[in-house]
Amino acid sequence: MAHAIKNVKVPPNSVSLEEARQRVFEFFKAACRSLPTVMEVYNLYDVTTISQLRSAISSEIRKNEHITNPKVVDILLFKGLEELKNVVNHSKQRHHIIGQYVSGQYGQVQQELTSKDQGISTFLKNFYNSNYS
Repeated sequence: MAHAIKNVKVPPNSVSLEEARQRVFEFFKAACRSLPTVMEVYNLYDVTTISQLRSAISSEIRKNEHITNPKVVDILLFKGLEELKNVVNHSKQRHHIIGQYVSGQYGQVQQELTSKDQGISTFLKNFYNSNYS
């Protein structure tokens, strides 16, 4: 799968915003193509699905949709490509992937707490809320 990542190149400067936008779509496609390998390498089948990871990637890209400067888009694209290479080359550990892309900042961790916290004391509820929000 690393050969698909090598094909995605970010030139130093995009000529226009439309060209930078096209590169973002190419990056997203390459990231989605690498998801089965990521699921296999990090053994994520018990905690997430490919569609949830795809949604996490999409939300990370959409966080920066307000940016209109092509040079800034190129820099963010370069950072995303480096992150993808690190994940595909197994430079991260499983808990890094789960913490960053599966549970996120407020995602599934908060949902898990609300379903499990019915028998927990008020102290523990406040403790968990202070750590995850």
